[in-house]
Amino acid sequence: MATHLAAVSPAKGQPFEIQSRPTPKPGPDELLIAVKSIALNPADAIMRDQGLFIPTYPTVIGFDMAGLVLEVGDNVPTGDTDNDTSPCFRPGITRAAAYAGSFWRSFNPDYGAFQERCLVPWQHAVPLPDKSMSWNHAATLPVAVQVPLSAWDAMGISRIGEATKRGKEKKNIQKREALLIWGASSSVGSMGVQTARLLRDDPNSTFAAVYATAGSSNKSYVVSLGADRVFDYKDSQVVDAIVSAAREDGLLIQHCFLATGELALCQAVLKTFLGEEGKTKTAKIASAPVIPPEAEDVNGVETIFIMPSMVEEERLEQFQYWLGTWLRENLAKGTIKPSPEPSVVGKGLEAINAGLDNLRQGVSCTKLVVEIAE
Repeated sequence: MATHLAAVSPAKGQPFEIQSRPTPKPGPDELLIAVKSIALNPADAIMRDQGLFIPTYPTVIGFDMAGLVLEVGDNVPTGDTDNDTSPCFRPGITRAAAYAGSFWRSFNPDYGAFQERCLVPWQHAVPLPDKSMSWNHAATLPVAVQVPLSAWDAMGISRIGEATKRGKEKKNIQKREALLIWGASSSVGSMGVQTARLLRDDPNSTFAAVYATAGSSNKSYVVSLGADRVFDYKDSQVVDAIVSAAREDGLLIQHCFLATGELALCQAVLKTFLGEEGKTKTAKIASAPVIPPEAEDVNGVETIFIMPSMVEEERLEQFQYWLGTWLRENLAKGTIKPSPEPSVVGKGLEAINAGLDNLRQGVSCTKLVVEIAE
């Protein structure tokens, strides 16, 4: 029986242990990926240290990965038919980035990213457009893309090109909104700026500008991704500064993506614009962090915790769009790039524990990655 190495989580609060595991075979709609690089996320550290969501041990966790498709199961699109418009996965050929599915497989260890071989639903993966993108850059993409795209869906913002596809192009759209991204120098925040830029440029959207918050040292970087205005989140008057800028630009702020930071500050901005000039009396915040139980309820401001659907069919459809359609097309066009830059914290599975310890100390404007194989 073929085996591979994995960083196994033996129990809640315990560091990962490197162990040998049997290499599984992909089932229907699954890929077996040889993992080349993994990217670390705050949720990984919380799961390791607090056992968040994990029902049983031992297990293998991890979300972000990039690697080579080794085997495919039944029903996986391989491009062998002329009618196949889905992303294609060819064993031994296709380089892919993927979002591990262990959360939706009751943390079956075969589906965690922190190992040399990993099973993934093909809908959770995107073929890389060419060999010029490094494994490290590719590994930063899946979670960073999924979170802001699911934020726009959760807030009811129309997907780019949706009106055209349905033959319902809107005439004389009034672009009177600024879309706010809070924590724009984080991984999901920086991708939030890039996706928001494309929404702003969509003639069928109501967004005229992208506003963002970040540390002052990262302002130019966030602007380079497409933000029209960047505000220092450390400024004690940041709420007033954002509101004043919107007034100056003649814009409303009714939608906010909270990538990281303080929910109360986002609420303070949005409630300022409620009910103005006959506009909606509600505003929405899509939050990547778990909403604190003590968070204040602000009348007219709805806060939504970002989470893919728990219904299998719906979730696979969501991921197929987010990664297999949206990300694949924008990577091919060059309208989206991996961001922020990856920082290699070590090589081999044994480097994951130290990498997560570094992540817990706080990082900005970088994505920590571990190189697993060449």
